[in-house]
Amino acid sequence: MKLLIIGMANSIHVVRWINQINQEGWEIHLFPSIDFGFIHPEMTGVTVHHSIYWTRINKKKSDLSFRGVPLPIADLVVLFKELINRFIPNYRAAQLGRLIKRLKPDIMHSIEIQHAGYLTLEAMKIYRQKFPPWIVTNYGSDIYLFGRLQEHKQKISEILASCDYYSCECERDVVLAKNMGFRGKVLPVFSNTGGLDLKALYRFKQNGNTSNRRNITLKGYQGWAGRALVGLRALERCADILTGYKINIFVAAPEVLIAAELFQKSTGIQVNIIPGDSPHYDILKIHGSSRISIGLSISDAISTSLLEAMAMGSFPIQSRTACADEWLVDGETGLLVHPDDPETVEKAIRKALTDDELVNQASIINSKVIEERLDISILKNKTIEFYKEVIKEKLN
Repeated sequence: MKLLIIGMANSIHVVRWINQINQEGWEIHLFPSIDFGFIHPEMTGVTVHHSIYWTRINKKKSDLSFRGVPLPIADLVVLFKELINRFIPNYRAAQLGRLIKRLKPDIMHSIEIQHAGYLTLEAMKIYRQKFPPWIVTNYGSDIYLFGRLQEHKQKISEILASCDYYSCECERDVVLAKNMGFRGKVLPVFSNTGGLDLKALYRFKQNGNTSNRRNITLKGYQGWAGRALVGLRALERCADILTGYKINIFVAAPEVLIAAELFQKSTGIQVNIIPGDSPHYDILKIHGSSRISIGLSISDAISTSLLEAMAMGSFPIQSRTACADEWLVDGETGLLVHPDDPETVEKAIRKALTDDELVNQASIINSKVIEERLDISILKNKTIEFYKEVIKEKLN
């Protein structure tokens, strides 16, 4: 099988997806949907099609190969890209169109819509020939949020009307895609960031009941979607029952760092900031020692940090704007809240801090859910079958 993936080459989620299939003997090509000129250091088993790239960042590995113009100086890469973007703004779509024509892939797969999907749609207009079977994968907010915005709605509908297959990780998004014009085949719904190696994960999980833990974890995203500041405000309102607890914040935005410092000074409650470049197992350790894990955003699909919290026995408090309700039962195995309302988040935190039976039982049930739906061996087989199903239909 010859597979062309269009996706973010610097994304750990794309890496984890590819790592599920790169031992199958397939010929896998990756066309970066954002032309940064570098890849994630854990990327393996693909041919990467850059335009211009810095040779020092893209160190040669035995299981990686690169196409494009290599330059030894980073500043030159930036300069040439700026010149190309200025004088040939559609050059990447044209490059993708030429690659499709030359490569003739069996399957083309756009992972994420706002970059990969848009780029592939432009390439289709340039290519002007029959496309190979085209899979479009929906990431977190691709349809749920952007599909409601005037600037994006028409283009998303055009992509959904043009592609042959659609994949996502929320049943919610299947309905939205069909409402926006998708008439192709929906592939099985499951996490599109790869499974979890549960045996490895459990090494970082604190023994004993979740109710004995004295850490609280907060996802630090703040911006167009993230609402970490609401979480911090809610925690501040709970200061009277947080004695002896430590607040851990990961992927903290600059404004969250400021708010966290002020929170610690005003409440006396210790705050631990997890560096943004920390190894993945550091985040797992935090979830594995936390009584509560809080994730708030105005839009998401199934949050990876939510799934990791469930796996590590931490009680999840999650904004109801993600499809967390497809993985947990509100009020039993987690609590769903409004992302912009610190009062409802405060009530959820107080409930999770004072009800030992709730968090202990949730940990047991969530662990079983993760074992049944997110074990790496299960997800790997589903991903392989995902592509085999498309090839089978192509041959028929």
